[in-house]
Amino acid sequence: MPELPEVQALAERMAEAFAGRTVARVQVLSVQVLKTFDPPVSALEGLAVEGVGRYGKFLDVRTAGGPHLVLHLDRAGWIRHRSSFPPKPVRPGRGPLALRLVLDDGSGFDITEQGTTKRLAAYVVTDPKLVPGISGLGADPLGAAFTPAVLTELASRSRRRLKTFLTDQSVLAGIGNAYSDEILHSARLSPYATAAALDEEQRTRLYRAIREVLRTAVAEAHAAPADALKAEKKAALAVHGRAGEPCPRCGSTVRSVNFADKSLQYCPTCQTGGRVLADRRLSRLLK
Repeated sequence: MPELPEVQALAERMAEAFAGRTVARVQVLSVQVLKTFDPPVSALEGLAVEGVGRYGKFLDVRTAGGPHLVLHLDRAGWIRHRSSFPPKPVRPGRGPLALRLVLDDGSGFDITEQGTTKRLAAYVVTDPKLVPGISGLGADPLGAAFTPAVLTELASRSRRRLKTFLTDQSVLAGIGNAYSDEILHSARLSPYATAAALDEEQRTRLYRAIREVLRTAVAEAHAAPADALKAEKKAALAVHGRAGEPCPRCGSTVRSVNFADKSLQYCPTCQTGGRVLADRRLSRLLK
């Protein structure tokens, strides 16, 4: 799933491509993708694009004096810039193409989703805050307003495990499964530790890890070619998706805890005092 760093990189790339351009045509090619009906998607056509922003994992395409196109890529969605499109309009079908956005110079973007589980979402709204997922977002972990004091307040109110605390979008917006594993590894904290039970020194480590891991990932995503964003993200991860490999810090074997369609990875030596976590506890962790 694209998380804050990848979404930020996509927003910057889209903003560059949209600069000075007008929306010529929007084609909805998957019945599941569009979650709103008023304004209609056709209301975007003929409008200049003012910029592209980010709310957590949401992309916000702003038009001049008109509605916003808000996108959430979920697990399998992606956006590809196209310098041109075939002259013949594509027909709706069962393929990965969900939405096509064509600009006045013939360039644009294809929004795609792989797999059979369709969770990619597009909204046409007068205000991004009308999107339910945006209205309930918590603090932006890279925003100026996110300070150590804010983290202390948020953690003190939460009896959740750290893994769930970090990935709860109503607490911290934009952190997902991969970067939560990386943050906890960097902070040397167990994913099963309770947020409210952290002492001051542990909270300081957690705050620093959140900022450093995400800032580094944003810089790496910005430097990577658009088509290589996913591969570059995977290559840069220390523990997530690396079960059975040596921990890059201590050399111990990275372990995994699996539950349903999710998993977490961690280093027992660095994070849990050598203790191997049991899967049976994950049912509570991922609620």
